[in-house]
Amino acid sequence: MTTTTQQPRSGAPALDHMSMTAWLRTIAREEPDRVGLREKNFGIWQETTYAGYWELVKTAGMALWALGVRPGDKVAIHSENRLAWVVSDLAIQGIQAVSVGLYPTNPAPEVEYLLSHSEAKVLIAEDQEQVDKALEVRHRLPHLEKIIYVEPRGVRTYDDPMLMSWDMFLTVGHQQLIETPRRFDELVDGVDPEDIATIVYTSGTTGPPKGAMLSHHNLVWTAGEAVSIIAGGIVPARVEYLSYLPLCHVFGRLYDLAGAIAFRATVNFAESIDTVVADLQEIQPTYFPAPPRIWEKMAAATQIRMADASPSKKLLYKVFQKAGMWNASRILERGSRGLIGNLVYGVGWLLVYRSLQKKIGMSKCRQAISGAAPIAPEVLQFFMALGVPIYEGWGMTETSALGTVNRPGRVKLGTIGEPLEGCEVVIGEGGEILARHPGVFMGYFKNPEATAEAIDADGWLHTGDVGELDGTHIRIIDRMKDIIITAGGKNISPSELENRLKVSPFIKEAMVIGDRRKFVSAIIGIELDVVSNWAQRRGITFTTYRDLSEKSEVIDLIRKEVDKANQDFAPVEQIKKFRLIPKELDHEQGELTATQKIKRKVLVDQFAELIEEMYA
Repeated sequence: MTTTTQQPRSGAPALDHMSMTAWLRTIAREEPDRVGLREKNFGIWQETTYAGYWELVKTAGMALWALGVRPGDKVAIHSENRLAWVVSDLAIQGIQAVSVGLYPTNPAPEVEYLLSHSEAKVLIAEDQEQVDKALEVRHRLPHLEKIIYVEPRGVRTYDDPMLMSWDMFLTVGHQQLIETPRRFDELVDGVDPEDIATIVYTSGTTGPPKGAMLSHHNLVWTAGEAVSIIAGGIVPARVEYLSYLPLCHVFGRLYDLAGAIAFRATVNFAESIDTVVADLQEIQPTYFPAPPRIWEKMAAATQIRMADASPSKKLLYKVFQKAGMWNASRILERGSRGLIGNLVYGVGWLLVYRSLQKKIGMSKCRQAISGAAPIAPEVLQFFMALGVPIYEGWGMTETSALGTVNRPGRVKLGTIGEPLEGCEVVIGEGGEILARHPGVFMGYFKNPEATAEAIDADGWLHTGDVGELDGTHIRIIDRMKDIIITAGGKNISPSELENRLKVSPFIKEAMVIGDRRKFVSAIIGIELDVVSNWAQRRGITFTTYRDLSEKSEVIDLIRKEVDKANQDFAPVEQIKKFRLIPKELDHEQGELTATQKIKRKVLVDQFAELIEEMYA
């Protein structure tokens, strides 16, 4: 171990709860009428108070108990974000069972693997689509005994004894509560903080997903840290969340379950991933987490909107975008805009920023976080110029989503920030980032070999990320397995090049190639909406994605974007050739993980002809 950085522990909230379910119970008793959840039904927001939230959790927990679920049993949830998801999760944990989340986009073969590997006894599925996936493979799932479906519309197999509706499920829970009114509270009180609360499956970019076991203590510690990180320990009187990040992913769980309970927040469930933009405008959340892809799309949409604006609005935007970039530089250099900068920002807010912030749903956002993958500094600076504070952080499934973060007044673009209070971060052999803190996971379910590789005898988590220290801040270079070594022996980080390319509003996906090759190249996927708009403005006709990507004008457009990106890199690191891929990448076809990360090996195999053509 070569270098280390650690933040001292101070002022973190006292954690008096053994589990997240016990924490919810405390809120329900202290503030029963506070609104905890909001979900749209036929376009109208329906509210659930914290007292109602607790009653639903208690009822669902006793329904699972009545179905034979016991401590240590696994219960899977396969659904979009909704009230039933968080209720089920806390109910499962409350009876000392273990929750397992599945992505709504998981196809049937992945559903089979996850349900089989986790040994799930009960599946809570959202609708006919998810029920069908499970029914298709149930003959190979000996542990699965019951499927609860939340949405009755379209579920055709009512006479199947394995199926039960959510309404009937709650009825069973009500009856069990009448028979054993104190059992749920007794189970909650008996939770061992060191027991498994949930299994979160990793993305599976290089092989089958691994099931990371998180304890009740991991989750409670994470929730407590959320207050310290996001609000500096000061919780606003009213906190609004928009729940859209998949709850089966650790990033979504950090905010919409652990963080929301710690903040006593109101969680508003997006109607669907397609309505997030509209929901953001309606909710204007207090805090907002997003992966880089969301911020990149927001930036691109803003630029398109301004390209369609009137000449006077275009001029105002251009002037105050420059003023905003000047202010962003002041914040980065001195920690604040200063008096003059605040005056400039005030004028810009009246004329430009206020309107743009409202349109992207950030007008009330006190703090936004970018995580789950590296983000280009240019994207963060763009939003900083608009007065939207985005702080890049880092965490993994194996660290309960927490590790480091940039803080207000201490931002260094291009870094993942400083370790959280009570966290240790070390740069080990080969530049690998090692971490040790109370959120580090228990290990991989049914995989002691992988656990031993991940956590050493001293409790250090080997993250697989290569990094370096920049003062007290940490800079991630890349994943160890993704570092490119050219034929000339030069080490190159593909993610740096890829993120720089994706700053362009015209580029959606980029995969840099060059390992053992004589030069660096890339295969690139265009951003269909943006490039379509660009083509239509110029009278370029096209029919399909492939047709558009093959247009010489589009190839020239992307070449200019590649040339721009190359300017930031040394000649040996620059992309010498590129090819546009002929289709949009898709999770169900195995090209992307459920978290929308590229599966490099799959793309190398799938587009081998395009790649070899560049090196012919």
